[in-house]
Amino acid sequence: MTSKLTRDEAFVLLRKYNKEPFHIQHALTVEGVMRWYAKELGYGEEEEYWGITGLLHDIDFELYPQEHCQKAPELLWEGGVDENMIYSVCSHGYGICCDLEPKHEMEKVLFAADELTGLIWSAALMRPSKSVMDMEVKSLKKKFKDKKFAAGCSRDVIRQGAERLGWELDELFEKTILAMRSCEAQVAEFMESYEA
Repeated sequence: MTSKLTRDEAFVLLRKYNKEPFHIQHALTVEGVMRWYAKELGYGEEEEYWGITGLLHDIDFELYPQEHCQKAPELLWEGGVDENMIYSVCSHGYGICCDLEPKHEMEKVLFAADELTGLIWSAALMRPSKSVMDMEVKSLKKKFKDKKFAAGCSRDVIRQGAERLGWELDELFEKTILAMRSCEAQVAEFMESYEA
C-alpha cells in the first residue's frame, strides 16, 4: 500500500481542519505509533502509509465531533486521499460512529491503539516524569481497571481491539507503550514549536 499524498501534504491537510494543540499532538502520536507497529509487524515497506493513516485518522473530529467518521470521507477525498485510506481512517470508528469494519491488520491496529494511546497519555501525565519512558504495563493495568480514570477512553473498544488482533490485553498494552516511547521525544519537540 502506498499513499497518494506525501507525509507533508497529509500534515497540511490535517492542519486545514485541526488547530487545537491537543488534536495535533494526538494525531502525531498515533502517526508515530502506527509507524512503529508497521515495522514491528513486518510491514516496514508500508510504514509511510500506516503513518499517514494514523496522522489523518481524526481529521474531522475537531470541527465535526458529532459527525466523526461521517465527515472524514469528504474532507479526505477533497484532499486527494485514495479510497483505501479513507476506508482505513473511517474503520477506526467501527461500532461507535460508522459501520466500516477494520479488516486489514493496519486497520485493526489503528482501531485498538487509537483509544489506548489516549489512556496511556493520560496515565503518563499523572507520573512524576510526565512520560511513557518509565511506564510499566502493571501501572497501566491499574488505570485501565479504574473506570473513573480517563473515563472518555472506552475500555470496550480497547478490549475489542486486542481481540481483533488475537492478542491478550497485556500484549497490546506492552506494544503500544513501546510504540509511544518510540515517538514521544519527536512529538514533544514538535509541540514545543507548534503554534495554532
